[in-house]
Amino acid sequence: MLQFSKDYKEILRQYVLSQTEQNLYIGQNFSRQLIEKNIAPEDVIGIHKAALEEIFPDMPEQLLHSFDLLIEVMIRYGLALKEHESLVKKQEELKMEMDLAANVQETMLKTKVPQLSGFDIGLVSIPAKKMNGDYIYFVSNDDQHADVAVADVIGKGIPAALCMSMIKFAMDSLQHSSTNPDYMLDMMNGIVERNMDDSMFISMFYGRIDIKKSRFTYASAGHEPALLYRAAEDRFEYLEAKGILLGVDPSAVFEKHDVTLNKDDFIVIMTDGVTESRTKEGFITQQTLLSLIRDAKDLPAQEMTDHIFQLLARSQDYELRDDFTMVVLKK
Repeated sequence: MLQFSKDYKEILRQYVLSQTEQNLYIGQNFSRQLIEKNIAPEDVIGIHKAALEEIFPDMPEQLLHSFDLLIEVMIRYGLALKEHESLVKKQEELKMEMDLAANVQETMLKTKVPQLSGFDIGLVSIPAKKMNGDYIYFVSNDDQHADVAVADVIGKGIPAALCMSMIKFAMDSLQHSSTNPDYMLDMMNGIVERNMDDSMFISMFYGRIDIKKSRFTYASAGHEPALLYRAAEDRFEYLEAKGILLGVDPSAVFEKHDVTLNKDDFIVIMTDGVTESRTKEGFITQQTLLSLIRDAKDLPAQEMTDHIFQLLARSQDYELRDDFTMVVLKK
């Protein structure tokens, strides 16, 4: 430190005498040495004060005292700066971890959309934050049937994402079982009730398509009712089925219903991030949502879901307040 003080005093003396660009350049280079030696800002001010006292012994005492105040200010500033830099670093590390976790989740939860003769399928699932608490699951064990499940964890963020990962693996383990929707929800209810925290619940809509009969069989666990559009009559029906959220009651019973699809009919399965979309004026009305879907009815299923998402996202200034998931099954 003594040598640094001597070197700085000489640099300061030369600058006070001539104020040249060369003197400034030497000072800049000296600052690099201070950083390398990890000399604190308040220590640099102390060195500067001591050098001034030697170069200008007649300097007013009041002016020298001002450096004592500056030293105290820099001590507090240095501590605050270190805390800030530490926080920024932790936030950057957390963001990197979240990005990685989101990519892993997207890979883990990716589902293959089945190619069904006579049906067109489209889907969209966009998380409100990094991690998705919604999930779409398809399974097709033969060329005559296909199952689709849409689930929504009550909550968002990492806890919801972890729960959804468990749901995915549980459904994988059941995909070769009987795929009656009510049976699948009964099995899932037991798994959720045994393995998830009491504060976490899941809604799920489960449907099965019989390709040959054009029949859609469905059951619901406290989920938003799906919509059935009857093209010949240009009207919507709600596909409702009694059943409480998964994980609430191990003895819960889930109703099963079925409908037959005719040409150009389609089914829309959604989460509440769609039905409860909010604009500056408040929640969108059911009539508004039905109008948006009706206006897009002639589009292919994937274009239809993308179009509706873009319209609803734009109405919210692209700031989703909840995960947005929609599946369209068109006959």
